[in-house]
Amino acid sequence: MSQLPNTLQPVERAIADLRRGATIVLLGADRALLVHPAEGLTASALARIAGLSKATPSLLLTARRAAILKLTDSPDGAVRISLSGGVTADTVRMMADPAGPQSDDLAPAVSISHIDPATRPGASEIGAIELLKLACLLPAAVVAPVPDERLEYLSAWAETQSLLTIELDHVRNYQEIEARTLQRVGAARVPLEVSEDVEIVAFRPSDGGREHLAIVIGDPPTDAPVLVRLHSECFTGDLLGSLRCDCGDQLRGAVQEIGEQGGGIVLYLAQEGRGIGLINKLRAYTLQDHGLDTIDANQQLGFEADERLYRPAAEMLRQLGIQSVRLLTNNPDKVSALREWQIDVTERVSHSFPSNQHNEFYLATKQSRAGHLF
Repeated sequence: MSQLPNTLQPVERAIADLRRGATIVLLGADRALLVHPAEGLTASALARIAGLSKATPSLLLTARRAAILKLTDSPDGAVRISLSGGVTADTVRMMADPAGPQSDDLAPAVSISHIDPATRPGASEIGAIELLKLACLLPAAVVAPVPDERLEYLSAWAETQSLLTIELDHVRNYQEIEARTLQRVGAARVPLEVSEDVEIVAFRPSDGGREHLAIVIGDPPTDAPVLVRLHSECFTGDLLGSLRCDCGDQLRGAVQEIGEQGGGIVLYLAQEGRGIGLINKLRAYTLQDHGLDTIDANQQLGFEADERLYRPAAEMLRQLGIQSVRLLTNNPDKVSALREWQIDVTERVSHSFPSNQHNEFYLATKQSRAGHLF
């Protein structure tokens, strides 16, 4: 376990390569896999993968996305679809992205007869999907095996081909290490309208990764449960005042409530769009404009309804000296998640705000399908 903190940087480098549309090598226990993001795939990139592998590439999709495309009967796990029979880069992009410019033509494009039946992938393929999620890309990848004759000198071969190599175990351990190694890296007094006694504390993993913030308002008690809000960042709601969600109201309302009660903490977590990232959230909005609710839209993109994790929040609270909280939330999953990580939640404090014509369906969906308590 002493080596775990050193495994964040390779994943961060792989994320950067994938986000710029590069191919990487994912090295598992028994195989090495070429991995390329399906979104933005070009004909030249597809041809290069086939040439490097000397085998027919495949498309990896979450089973949830493949089920929507009627390529599998099960929504669990992931599937692998052979790209034999002349499947083009354009078709791959359409299969991966239901919110793309070609979405109106999606159904006929992916129901053509030369799409082979989906098969269940192995551990390396599952790791590739997880890596794309960490990169906040669509969870769809073009993959192909590295030829057996390259494995004996894989590092040298990958370097000559400008391919970053990353180990599967690094991907699997990333979120655990990211949360466990969070450290306070900066703090400053930032007076707010609701209270001039506010300190913002920044946390960052020791070896890279995302930064989270603690907004410490007033003087939180040391001998009683602290009023706490876990707030996942929302660019559109928090900053722009979007009417499509209630995030801005919840953030400002939490700061106001905590200030009026004399002290508490808002944890501002880097988990945009329920953990799928801003661009994917905008894609989900496009699907919602075509009639899907917020949960179906996320699942149409291949994600789970909610991809957020709360281990980082528990670690931040511990470092702030807090073991017991009164939690400002309508989401029972947050209560159970903190308790799972040994934070005592003594009370769930309701945190609701009036709806408007733009977010009333969104709020109704959170209540009826996600179990939120209003």
